[in-house]
Amino acid sequence: MVPTTFILLLCILSSFSPLARALLNLTLPHQHPNPEAVVQELQRKLNVSLSRRQMLGIDEKDASSCLTGNPVDDCWRCDRNWAANRQRLADCGIGFGRAAMGGKGGQIYVVTDSSDPDPVSPKPGTLRYAVLQEQPLWIIFSGDMMIKLRYELIVNSYKTIDGRGANVHITGGGCITLQYVSNIIIHNIHVHHCYPAGNVNIRSSPTHVGLRTKSDGDGISILGGRNIWIDHCSLSYCTDGLIDAIMGSTAITISNNHFSHHNEVMLLGHSDGYILDEGMQVTVAFNHFGEKLVQRMPRCRRGYIHVVNNDFTYWEIYAIGGSANPTINSQGNRYIAPADPYAKEVTKRVDTDDKDWTDWNWRTEGDIMVNGAFFVPSGKGLGAQYAMASSVDPKSAGLIQQLTLNAGVFGDPRDSVSLGFNGGTTSTSSSSRGGEDGDFFGMIFHGVAPPPPPPSFPKAATVLSVLIVLILNCATNYGAPL
Repeated sequence: MVPTTFILLLCILSSFSPLARALLNLTLPHQHPNPEAVVQELQRKLNVSLSRRQMLGIDEKDASSCLTGNPVDDCWRCDRNWAANRQRLADCGIGFGRAAMGGKGGQIYVVTDSSDPDPVSPKPGTLRYAVLQEQPLWIIFSGDMMIKLRYELIVNSYKTIDGRGANVHITGGGCITLQYVSNIIIHNIHVHHCYPAGNVNIRSSPTHVGLRTKSDGDGISILGGRNIWIDHCSLSYCTDGLIDAIMGSTAITISNNHFSHHNEVMLLGHSDGYILDEGMQVTVAFNHFGEKLVQRMPRCRRGYIHVVNNDFTYWEIYAIGGSANPTINSQGNRYIAPADPYAKEVTKRVDTDDKDWTDWNWRTEGDIMVNGAFFVPSGKGLGAQYAMASSVDPKSAGLIQQLTLNAGVFGDPRDSVSLGFNGGTTSTSSSSRGGEDGDFFGMIFHGVAPPPPPPSFPKAATVLSVLIVLILNCATNYGAPL
C-alpha cells in the first residue's frame, strides 16, 4: 500500500512552501494577477504622450522635438538637466517591468577603467567591480569605452547600467548575466560579439565566488530574474541569443532596443516542460528589429507576452514563434515581410501539430502588415477583427516609425531598409486603418478584445493531478516509507 505520508507531505508543501504554491497555482512572485490591466496601463501612457504631442501642434514629420510620443522617452528627455537627474529614468518604466528600480536611491558610481583582468578580484573603477556590490548603485561611465569581458559579467540586484552621455560597448566572453536577481535597468549600451566562456571561478557578490560552467554566449541572459528593464540598447552578433529570459523570470520589459545581424534573437522560456515559466510576463515594446535577423523576435514558451508597437523590418524564417501554449498579444506593430514567398507568415507554432495549438491565445490587434505579411491568430485571438489583406494609410503606418525613431543607443544610425510603400503590397488588420482625420489612437488600439478570463480551475487541477501521480509513481517504484 502506498504510504499516506506522500499525500500529507504534498499538502504540507502546498501550505507552507512558496515554491510548491507556485508550482500548484502557476504563479510566481511579482507575477501580475491581471496582465490585461498592465496592457491597458501601457496603452493609457502611450495615448497621453501622443495627445500631448498633438495638442502642442507638433508636426508628425518634426523629428527635432524632444516630445516624440514615445512614453518612455517623453518622460525624461525634455529635461535639459537630465544628466544631473539621471535617476528620473527609473520612474519612466512601462509594461510588466515598470517597477524595476535599478539603482534608484543609491550612489552614482562612475566606471573609469574599461579593463576586465580578474573575475575573482575585480579592480575598483571597473564595471565588474561596480555590478557585484550589494548596495543599490547607479552606474555611469566617465567617457567612451569598449569593455571586452573575459567571462560572464554577473550583475547583483538593484543596479542600473546607464550609458547615456558616452558611447559604451560591452563585448567578449559571456557578456551580461542576470541570475536570480531583481531590480535591474540596462540603458543605452551596445552589446555585441558575445561568445561562450567559463569553467572558471567568478565573483558574483563581495562575499561569494563560485565556479561557473561554460556560458551560452548570450548578449543578456536572464535566469530567474524579476523586475528587469532593458531599454535603448543596440544588440547584435552574439553566439546564442541577444536576450534570453528563462527559468521562472517575470516582470520584464524590453523596450526601445535595436536588434540586428543575428539568427535566434530572443528566447522567452526555458523549455516546454518548465512549468514555472507559466508565470512569465514580458513586454516587448517600441523596438526595431532590423537588418539580417532570422527568427525568434521573440520565441515564447508559456507565459504572457505583450508585443506592442515594434517595427519588424526584417526576418528570414518567422518573427514570432512559440510552443507550450504561451499567450501572445500583438498590438500596433508593423510587420514587413521578406521577399521570400515562403516566409510571409509572422507567426510560427514551433514543433507543434496544428490540432494542438487551436486553443492557444494568440491575437493581433491594429497590426500593420506589409509586403504580404500575415499573422495567424488562434484561441481567443480569433475573436479580434483580422484580415490578411487590406490597404493601409501610410500616414498611420508612419506613426510606428515615429515611436521607434530612437530605438537602440541614442545617435546610432538606423538600418537602410525599404519600408515597402513604393510599389510594395501593404496589408493590415481592418481595425487598424487610420481614418482621414488621422485617428492614430484607433490605428494602434482600435477594437481591443475583452480581457480573457483568468486560468480556470481545471488547468490548475490538472497540474496538481500530475504532481500527485508522479509522487504516487515514485512511491510505487521505490516503495520505502518516509
